[in-house]
Amino acid sequence: MPAIRSATPAVLQDRLASLARGLAGRDDALALLALGSVGVETARLDCWSDLDFFVLVRDGAKGRYIADLGWLADAQPLAWHFQNTADGHKALMADGVFCEFAVFERHELSRISYAPGRFVWRRDEVEEGLACSTQPLPTRHGPDWLVGEALSNLIVGLQRHARGEKLAAMRMIQVHSLDRVLEFLEQLSPEAPDSISTRDPFNVDRRIEKRSSEIALALPTWAGGYAGSVPAALALLAALEAHAVVPAEVSRHIRNLAAIEARPCHENIYPGEPAR
Repeated sequence: MPAIRSATPAVLQDRLASLARGLAGRDDALALLALGSVGVETARLDCWSDLDFFVLVRDGAKGRYIADLGWLADAQPLAWHFQNTADGHKALMADGVFCEFAVFERHELSRISYAPGRFVWRRDEVEEGLACSTQPLPTRHGPDWLVGEALSNLIVGLQRHARGEKLAAMRMIQVHSLDRVLEFLEQLSPEAPDSISTRDPFNVDRRIEKRSSEIALALPTWAGGYAGSVPAALALLAALEAHAVVPAEVSRHIRNLAAIEARPCHENIYPGEPAR
C-alpha cells in the first residue's frame, strides 16, 4: 500500500506562517485568520489536520484572490483545487496538505457565523475582536424536538427501507436520526470543557468518539452501513426509550416497520394501495 503523505503539526504551523509572510507583502491583504485545529484549538492538532482559514482583504480585492490562487501557491505549489463556494476554495498542496479557505472583505464578516479563530497575522487596522464572529452560532434544539425528530426519522427511514429504498433509508436512520440522538444524549451529559474534545458547533458527529466512550461503543450498530438500517433503527429506538418518554404506540409502530421485509421499489407492500 502506498504511503500517504501527512503533515506534522509543525509543518502545518510553518505553512500558516509562510502564508502570513506572503500576504503581509501584498498591499491588498489585511489578515490571516486560522480556524479549527490550527486556530484556537491547537491542542488537538495532529498529522491528519487540514488548514482551515480566512483571508481578509481590502474592499474590491476579493475577486482577485478567488480567481488567482498564486498567493496560496507561493507558500506551496498546488496539486489540485476547486472553488466550492462563492467565497473560497478547497485545495490540495503538492506535499499532501489539504486546505479549506474563504476570502472576505472585512465588512463581510459581520454577516457570517464562524467558530472563534486565531489571527496568524493582521494589520493594525484589523481589530483583534474579529477573530470571533458577531453572529450567533447555530441554535441547539430542545430535548422534546430532538426526540420527536429522531422518532420521525426512524419511521420514515424504515418505510423507505421496506419499499426497497435502502440508501435513502440508511441516510434517514443512520445520519439524520442518529444526529438527533447524539444531540439529545449530549444534553443529558454535557462534555468536559477540554480542548481535545471540544464540540464542533456546526457538526455534532465531530470527535464524538473522544467526547463519549459510551457512544463510541454503540456506533458500530447505530451507524452500521447500507445493510444495517434495521438494527440501527432498533438500537436508536432503544437508546431513546432508555432516556426519554417514547409513546408506546410509536415504539410499537417502529418495531412493526422494522419487521417488514424490504421489497423492490416497484412492489407494493400493502395490497390494494398505490406505490408511494
